Amino acid sequence: FMNCTWQAGRDAPGDTQYFLYWKNSRYDDAMECELYITDENGRNMGCRFQNVKIEIEKAYFLVNGSSKNSLIQFYDEYIQLYK
Repeated sequence: FMNCTWQAGRDAPGDTQYFLYWKNSRYDDAMECELYITDENGRNMGCRFQNVKIEIEKAYFLVNGSSKNSLIQFYDEYIQLYK
């Protein structure tokens, strides 16, 4: 069980919706979050991982967004999960 959360961009329009993808390695297919945590406006602001097996120490995560009014900057990073 793991939760990942993020904040809306400072200048993000109100209609911005966010999506999280992750993969074990650069060679795997990306998987989208199956259970989003939403705010009071229905905007995805986090992901609950349940029954997900991440077998490597570093996994790749990507949060991107969409809006009718603006381009939304994505965020991606390899994150160290185990030490």
